[in-house]
Amino acid sequence: MHPAAAQTVRERLSACLNCHGENGQSRSAEVPSLGAQQAFYVTVQLLLFRERMRVSKSMNDATKKLTDDDLRGIADLISKLPPPQPAGGPVDKDRIERARALIQQNHCNFCHTPNFSGQQNVPRIADQREDYLIEALRGYKDSSRHGYDATMAETMAQISDDQILDLAYYIARVK
Repeated sequence: MHPAAAQTVRERLSACLNCHGENGQSRSAEVPSLGAQQAFYVTVQLLLFRERMRVSKSMNDATKKLTDDDLRGIADLISKLPPPQPAGGPVDKDRIERARALIQQNHCNFCHTPNFSGQQNVPRIADQREDYLIEALRGYKDSSRHGYDATMAETMAQISDDQILDLAYYIARVK
């Protein structure tokens, strides 16, 4: 028996939190916070990593021996972690207003919900790490990151890099 097979799902989750942060609040650059993420979304993302349909060497390696039940169990535990805290410090009101206008214009608050907590296959993005949001949004824009459908790529195609920075700034500070 492989040692990983002897671990409980909760023990496997602790390995995830080594990178993604205690209680799912990441402290590592470009590593997303997982707390309160949608269970269905996490299950699908873990499946994509396991099947190498989404590529990240560390995540591909971490998921390669996980069963479907493991994926669902880890995702369920992650969904019950506390949500990440918003970025602190002074707030640039101009950037906030520019981002709000973009969000309304592009209906970001429809799929991701008005408080950005996500739903089913749409991730929670509220209070996510700003650097991770920038990386993800740029990935959708340059098509190096894929969604379930073309919605994110189509939306991001018309968004400038300065606008990406404003969006990430705002979303990282949702209260």
